Amino acid sequence: MAVVFEKPKALTDAVLHYCPGCTHGIIHRLVAEAIDELGIQGKTIGIAPVGCSVMAYDYFDIDMVQAAHGRAPAVATGVKRANPENIVFTYQGDGDLAAIGTAETVHSAARGENITVIFVNNAIYGMTGGQMAPTTLPGQVTQTSPYGRDTASVGFPIKVCELLSNVDGATYLERVAVNNVKNVKAAKKAIKKAFQNQIEGKGFSLVEVVSTFPTNWGLTPQKALDWLEENMLPYYPLGVYKDKFAEEK
Repeated sequence: MAVVFEKPKALTDAVLHYCPGCTHGIIHRLVAEAIDELGIQGKTIGIAPVGCSVMAYDYFDIDMVQAAHGRAPAVATGVKRANPENIVFTYQGDGDLAAIGTAETVHSAARGENITVIFVNNAIYGMTGGQMAPTTLPGQVTQTSPYGRDTASVGFPIKVCELLSNVDGATYLERVAVNNVKNVKAAKKAIKKAFQNQIEGKGFSLVEVVSTFPTNWGLTPQKALDWLEENMLPYYPLGVYKDKFAEEK
């Protein structure tokens, strides 16, 4: 019988620890499928920091390095420069990448480091209790903004793709989502391209994945998908924010 669907080889058999309805599992699969299809499993190194992705070493069947909170791009820089023949990617949440790791992210992009960054934006701190994140929407209720995010006192959310699009060293920036089949397919294409860019030595690539967090949003998985569609996507529009080599053609 012909096999039409199977688990990617770059994923282990470990059961995911993520909350019901969380889209980390979908993103993990897309990353693993890209690794399989590009034939790079044996030379790929993943960097996981603190947060919901802290246990990624259990799920990806590749070499993994644990980084301190926010420092994944700095660790990835060291690993890639020491082993330039390897493919190096970070897997980071918004509290990690856009808060304590902002400097590492911006400067890795500015230097044009030849790494791939997978950035999961669910607009909230996840594993640490559901407090307001740099990406929390204006008016969004969290554990530390019970009356909604007040931009007058805490400022506006950081839009990472828009921010990095002004950094000359960044090569490829795209924002995707995994809330429906169409968007999952687009996300897969973007993630694979980000890895392909690294294989071709094109420099810094980042794919931002707009994601759900039903538990800390206080919603069912289905209602979380609806909330993402109605609230997050208007504020974080999907699309390619920079593709340096496409622009040069």
